[in-house]
Amino acid sequence: MNKINFTKLVASGNDFVLIDRLPRIGCRLSELAKKICDRKFGIGADGLLLLEKSKKADVKMRIFNADGSEAEMCGNGARCTALYLGKKKGALETKAGIIKTETNKDSVSIKLTDPKNIKLDIPLAMGARILRVNFVDTGVPHCVIFVDGIDKIDVVGLGREIRYHEQFSPRGTNVNFVELLDDDSIRIRTYERGVEDETLACGTGSTASAVISGIKMNKTGNIKIDVLTQGKEILKVYFKRRGSIVSDTWLEGKAKIVYKGECHV
Repeated sequence: MNKINFTKLVASGNDFVLIDRLPRIGCRLSELAKKICDRKFGIGADGLLLLEKSKKADVKMRIFNADGSEAEMCGNGARCTALYLGKKKGALETKAGIIKTETNKDSVSIKLTDPKNIKLDIPLAMGARILRVNFVDTGVPHCVIFVDGIDKIDVVGLGREIRYHEQFSPRGTNVNFVELLDDDSIRIRTYERGVEDETLACGTGSTASAVISGIKMNKTGNIKIDVLTQGKEILKVYFKRRGSIVSDTWLEGKAKIVYKGECHV
């Protein structure tokens, strides 16, 4: 049995277990993630963050979801990692690219890779009905659906159906339900791929929802949109839009270290 030191962190209700320089263990990383993230028999978390040496940035951040799958990137996970490192300005290497970070006490901002593969009003066959959805990749794939009465949405049931829809095969997609509050703010609820449930917040999902909302509202130039998450925290998303090009995308919000400890696996 291996003893592993860890740090538990949370950003906007999205919680993570972070392990800095994982020692040799006798199981696969996917199995380790499932054990650690289990809320009954493990520490409990939405994801496992593993920090490794990097030749391109301060560290390499790998993110494993609670189901053991490895994700390309995680916005709130990156913000937690930046807080843990404690640098005012830094950079993380991820599978989605280099993520710049800025930390000011408990407020952490990250510069995501430029949104890509933006597709609007995709007709999605859902049994006997057609649902219009939007898609954008903000480091990981996200589907964005605009709704009225967001509290009444079956986020888990409908989200899971869309997440596994053939339209998004084989990667699957995260699913964000968005309600417009005004010209500069939205509310979202997110079904996260890998967690396979609704989470209290999703950083890349908040970014995806803000970007699609800005496009839908025909905003151009320097854009800022507040995103009210299910965890009740407001995340701030900043980006530039010039025609069909979206760039300079930043996500800002609070993060905190909850506790440190050791586990045995």
